Amino acid sequence: MNLSDSQTPPGIPRRISAMEAVLTHLRGAIERGEYAVGDKLPSEAELCRRLEVSRPVLREALRALATMGLTVSRTGKGTFVISNGAVEDPTFGDYTASHLLEVRHHVEIPVAGYAALRRTPEDLDRLSHLLERMEQETDTTAWVAMDSLFHLAVAQASQNPVFRRFVEEIRDALAQQSAFLNDVGGRREQSNREHRAIVEALVDGSERDAVDAMRHHLERVETTLVSIVRPQRTAPTGPLTEEGGEQA
Repeated sequence: MNLSDSQTPPGIPRRISAMEAVLTHLRGAIERGEYAVGDKLPSEAELCRRLEVSRPVLREALRALATMGLTVSRTGKGTFVISNGAVEDPTFGDYTASHLLEVRHHVEIPVAGYAALRRTPEDLDRLSHLLERMEQETDTTAWVAMDSLFHLAVAQASQNPVFRRFVEEIRDALAQQSAFLNDVGGRREQSNREHRAIVEALVDGSERDAVDAMRHHLERVETTLVSIVRPQRTAPTGPLTEEGGEQA
């Protein structure tokens, strides 16, 4: 079974990565009961052989399964299935996705508005330079690091140190979430466009546009998370869905 060049179904233009294909395969096998709760997954070497993918690709997929709460990796023993039910709320660092999104909606959206009114020329230079680097970056790890820096820079532009401290507190979780969304959801280009809209609003000094751009960005993050953790539902509901939010 070669998963190294899988493609999305007809009508969906985005090609999925090898990691996404491996994740979909393993997740499906767990949900179908091919690997029951308590079972140990085959070794990395065996899975690489069966799926015809590299070890780094497989390890990314295994990390995503663990983030979803379906498996746990035990040092020296292997990867074990701990749930075969629907994924409701993946965890990033010390926080669940729903907790992160709930607080980010209440903090980062108004922060963007304050930043539009209070940003300095230095803030705009920092954000514009960071955005240009992100749009040119092809390495996921480097892009993810800059993604969290971007949100920190917006908070800094609000000229309120409490907002900056808040973003610093969740920075590691934001980076883990960003890596997950980019690996599984292919969101990098879309995020770049959303970030550019935020920067343009700050440059214009438009509080309303900045608030709208940040709200749109967070709604798209939420929509992608919902599509990953509950792909079988056409109308997602639950802790990751905000009433009235966009659907993909």
